[in-house]
Amino acid sequence: VQLQASGGGLVQPGGSLRLSCAASGSIFSIHHMAWYRQAPGKQRELVAFISSGGNTTYADSAKGRFTISRDYAKNTVYLQMNSLKPEDTAVYYCNALVQSSPSTPWRNYWGQGTQVTVSS
Repeated sequence: VQLQASGGGLVQPGGSLRLSCAASGSIFSIHHMAWYRQAPGKQRELVAFISSGGNTTYADSAKGRFTISRDYAKNTVYLQMNSLKPEDTAVYYCNALVQSSPSTPWRNYWGQGTQVTVSS
């Protein structure tokens, strides 16, 4: 199973970006999907989470500005980021809990990360 993230880049404060992360490979079922980020010198932190049923959770720093969504048919998760601030600068990683077949255990997978830089 691979997670391919895309959509990062350089944006001015107040701008928007949309991140995408597509899961591919041997996938029977995906439980939850999520976005994390890691800024230089800091620990990786959860940004947003979406359950198999579509319930969402956000970090306080993301509430009201970011929206996580999921395309179940495409095994893809999105993160719409609005009103971006310099403190949102980080490498963003997607995460998914995946079952490759009904008889295999759930496994946690990570994407390769996509850089988001918010700067004027």
